[in-house]
Amino acid sequence: MRNVLEQARKISIPTRQEEEKIGILAENLLTLVKKEIVKYPEITSVELGGSYAKGTWLKGNLDLDIFVKMKKETDEKRFEEIGRKIGFESMKKFHPYVRYSEHPYVEAVVQDTKVNVVPCYDVEKGQWKSAADRSSFHTKFILEKLDAEGKNEVRLLKKFLGGVGIYGAEIAIEGFGGYVSEVLIYHYGSFMKMLEAAANFSQGQTIGNPTKKFETSLVLIDPIDSNRNLGTAISAQNFGKFILAARAYLKKPSLEFFNSKKLLPKTKSLKNVLVVKFNYKHRSPDIIWGQVKRGASALSGQLELGGFQVLRKSATTDEKSEAAMLFLLQSTIIEKFMVKNGPEVFRKPESENFILRNSKNEITWVDDQGRILSLQQREFHDVKKFLHSLLKRNLSKAGIPSGIISDMKRGFVISGGHQVTSKSIKKALAELTSTNELIFGSNK
Repeated sequence: MRNVLEQARKISIPTRQEEEKIGILAENLLTLVKKEIVKYPEITSVELGGSYAKGTWLKGNLDLDIFVKMKKETDEKRFEEIGRKIGFESMKKFHPYVRYSEHPYVEAVVQDTKVNVVPCYDVEKGQWKSAADRSSFHTKFILEKLDAEGKNEVRLLKKFLGGVGIYGAEIAIEGFGGYVSEVLIYHYGSFMKMLEAAANFSQGQTIGNPTKKFETSLVLIDPIDSNRNLGTAISAQNFGKFILAARAYLKKPSLEFFNSKKLLPKTKSLKNVLVVKFNYKHRSPDIIWGQVKRGASALSGQLELGGFQVLRKSATTDEKSEAAMLFLLQSTIIEKFMVKNGPEVFRKPESENFILRNSKNEITWVDDQGRILSLQQREFHDVKKFLHSLLKRNLSKAGIPSGIISDMKRGFVISGGHQVTSKSIKKALAELTSTNELIFGSNK
């Protein structure tokens, strides 16, 4: 196990040369932002944050966060306006674009590094006006609580989470983010102690001291804000994967846990996968991911109501123009007939009403318990025809989020998993139809 961890450290901890290179980049970008802030009296300061400032960033994988602090009296409209202007002006050489969290912020890619210029309020601890206000307090807390070894333990945890596919708090992943990783190491002291604890986590596992009740699979209290549950961003599915991955690693340590492996779709299962693909007008990735995921959940419910058993569902987007909702079904063709359960014969009005409404059905009878049953032909027994009819009739009634109704009205394609050619959808197909052998193979 020690040998595995030593190898993992080599691929997780940046080299001194890399640190120097990123240090120069960070200072240059910070200077660009500082040049812009002089135009705005509302701004009090600018500072680096995130994993770079805390010293927990991964080798070859860094997002640079630059926080623009404004006076707390600045109204929300002006706050967002200044944030955008400074972001776009400072990063104008690097094709900046808008992303969304609670408030919009500006992102650009510079020398293969994502750079986020994020507005926040300059407030006292606990007097938050925006989610980003906590960031500088997070940085200060981690720098105070974790020494160099502790930061490297964070890197091991981040690399492990990435290796099993659950690293990232963004809505596309709904996994364990960077600050969550740091707080977990703060609580447990080391990567191995963290895994040993995770292997025995229970439902509603609570870490920290909450001031109120939270209903999430993992309750992880922000050390600088006892009212904030960091576990809210983590899906129950990813919480479960983390527990299984911890058990699997402890049972059979391997460097593979720290290297994400490309999954391949299971060909046999593709025939039972239904894909609803559409193109959308460009918007923030955070927004489109949320819309498509909600759409997939709604359509999953409609498929179940139509008699089609949904085993798994998924959503994906290339974050440019294409999005899709995917469903792994028990079968794409179901029985042509279904049994409708009626009332007991002793309930006269209900019985008469049921018989009248089902008079044209194939067969109607009384079962051994004295209940009236009727055999009815389904309107659709082919899932493609069912879903096409549903979506063509009324997208809103089908549960499609209002934000993507106009996109889908322009057109959508329903296809089987074996017909997909898009790279982003193929990746989602692989995750939908395959077994994560790292998690489940080592638990056999």
